[in-house]
Amino acid sequence: MNILIIGPSWVGDMVMAQTLFTCLRQRYPDCAIDVLAPAWSRPILERMPEVRAAIDFPLGHGVLDLTLRHTIARSLKGRYDQAILLPNSLKSALVPFLAGIPRRTGWRGEMRYGLLNDLRILDKTKYPLMIERFMALAFAPDTDLPKPYPRPHLQVSPASRKAALARFTLKLDRPVLALCPGAEFGEAKRWPARHYARVAEGKLAEGWQVWLFGSKNDHPVGEEIRGLLSPERRVQSCNLAGETSLAEAIDLLSCADAVVSNDSGLMHVAAALQRPLVAVYGSTSPGFTPPLAEQVEIVRLGLECSPCFERTCRFGHYNCLQELQPEAVAAALERLLPQPLEVR
Repeated sequence: MNILIIGPSWVGDMVMAQTLFTCLRQRYPDCAIDVLAPAWSRPILERMPEVRAAIDFPLGHGVLDLTLRHTIARSLKGRYDQAILLPNSLKSALVPFLAGIPRRTGWRGEMRYGLLNDLRILDKTKYPLMIERFMALAFAPDTDLPKPYPRPHLQVSPASRKAALARFTLKLDRPVLALCPGAEFGEAKRWPARHYARVAEGKLAEGWQVWLFGSKNDHPVGEEIRGLLSPERRVQSCNLAGETSLAEAIDLLSCADAVVSNDSGLMHVAAALQRPLVAVYGSTSPGFTPPLAEQVEIVRLGLECSPCFERTCRFGHYNCLQELQPEAVAAALERLLPQPLEVR
């Protein structure tokens, strides 16, 4: 059985989609799973053993381009028994329909009647978690999902990890604290740089080193954090935000002894790498897309106005993040790491 997955458009969602792939392989042990998704997602998919192939989808979010969609559909014609769509948009349903894939499965959304012939109606109370909504598409409607739920687990090869370390001249002679201070969603997900710096300063004083991760847009906040460190500690920090590829970021994150992250795609990557993780929540809630790993501490204030799920604070104060003190995150790190890690 050959299955085509129409993948999501966000890093965290793609990581969580591995739960669906795992369910499919459990249900159909001999199935082959290919994922049609943006090219940036290839490094994630290549680290998922359940996926046979990543197929690059060249259109950006919101772009229709029917001619190109027809071309892609022709290249897929006759190759798949089923397509499973994770996005709920009408546009995401066009390629499987045009390719004539016999069974096209997905949740109802954006008037996709006719484009999907295995159309599901979502009961959000039955499936409150995003992974449940992904996993349910592997089974017949109304099937009780098997427990325990699978967790994402990215596999990193020693060779690619070694190459990434060499490229950035990084050494593992000290424990590594990875900081992920960015969030593409917006300012209401970003814990302040000064708080990150306080946590980093504490670990640097214990003999750790600090690596900062993120996109090119996150490089300035990485520099801000480093600028707040004392000069003697700063030399043991490295701002990798915007410098690495996603593949390198994944491989280097796998070296971390602990991670502190906003609610972001890299938070889900760190969880899937099974790194001890402190996840900082402000405007969002772990009730929908929590980090899926054993060694996780979630830190949030739970103010009356949160979660609001807004990109910017409607009141302008961002108290859900501003008032979340670094001592709370430092304490969470200590709970995750009860035995002090020694300099190697």
